[in-house]
Amino acid sequence: MQTSSRQTYLDWLRIIAIAAVLFFHSAMPYVAYWEWHIKNNATSHVLLEMNDFLHRFRMPLLFFISGTVSYYMLQSRSGSGFLGLRFRRLFVPLLLGMLVIVPPQVYLERVTQGYHGNFWHFYAEMFRTGAYPKGNISWHHLWFICYLLVYDILCAPLFVWWSSPAGKKWLQKFNVLASGKWIYLLMAPSVIAHAYLARMYGQTNDVIHDYAYFPYWLLYLVAGFVCIANPLLMDSLERNRRSSFAMAFVSIIIINYFRWNSLEPAHGWQGWAGWSYTALAVVSAWMWVFTAVGYGKRYLNRKSRVLGYANEAVYPFYILHQTVIVILTYYLANLKEDIGLKYIFTVVLTFMISMSIFHLFIRPYAPMRFLFGMKPAARRQPKTETVDNSSLQPQTVPAT
Repeated sequence: MQTSSRQTYLDWLRIIAIAAVLFFHSAMPYVAYWEWHIKNNATSHVLLEMNDFLHRFRMPLLFFISGTVSYYMLQSRSGSGFLGLRFRRLFVPLLLGMLVIVPPQVYLERVTQGYHGNFWHFYAEMFRTGAYPKGNISWHHLWFICYLLVYDILCAPLFVWWSSPAGKKWLQKFNVLASGKWIYLLMAPSVIAHAYLARMYGQTNDVIHDYAYFPYWLLYLVAGFVCIANPLLMDSLERNRRSSFAMAFVSIIIINYFRWNSLEPAHGWQGWAGWSYTALAVVSAWMWVFTAVGYGKRYLNRKSRVLGYANEAVYPFYILHQTVIVILTYYLANLKEDIGLKYIFTVVLTFMISMSIFHLFIRPYAPMRFLFGMKPAARRQPKTETVDNSSLQPQTVPAT
């Protein structure tokens, strides 16, 4: 049996993942140690711990869900139709982001580094400076959209074949993983490869030189496609949700024990010890993704009046939110206020501003919906009035 209609819990999980991105990016100016575009005059170790936790699974979950989205798109489209739709919904917003949304972020960062020109002067020079960080052209947080576009182009032939009768028959071989705990073998290629590559290469988000993370994110996307194409696998994730949660919980406790006691690989772990620690981090990420999907399938597979609106808003919100954060924290960074209050203010105001922009200036207008990768607005069917024709019927005259 194949999954033919989109599952509501996947939309809820995507909304939750983007909410996690809001909390994550809003904390970045305030976390200790980590570099970011704008940094507060004081930093917090508590927010660092929150972000370290969110960082482990927020993007893996988004790529996993994106794999399920690709599956549903291909159920009613050809390969060329799929690529055309992905180009419209991914490349167009990416281009908009690089030309309009991201430049204010780079400009304010350069101002904190000593740049004295105004924004328009900066923008005119931007195209002659080269790629960020040495230059000023960047996609910043929109790297996710770029990677997703590249992945869909690369995987289109495989995904199209998997959507064909022959491909669906071949995919049934994965159903053997649906029994017991065999579903966890899905993460084996990722654990082995990333634990090896991540110790040699850092994350760059530039596609070309991202040797460790480019294949890492890709495997989540493919896993999402395979799981949604095999309902038995999704059923297994739901059935094993408690086991996934238990392993996710234990893994994060172990990781933080080593972190908090300065026993990470950077502090001298070599060989198998270092590989094992990095592999544990990958296992932890997969376990949190499996936990989210398992519990989501069990408890979130229900419709709501809020879901339709939120599902429309989530993509434009993602595109907008970091620019709002950078602008806000540029003015907050040097104020002598409590970090907690600044963080709460950043989260709340970023949400309100981004949603207001979406509701007032994006959602109602077809050109803006196109630029932000949204579906065309559904046409409302005119209501038909019911006419009471009883008065037009011939009356029965009583016999006399």
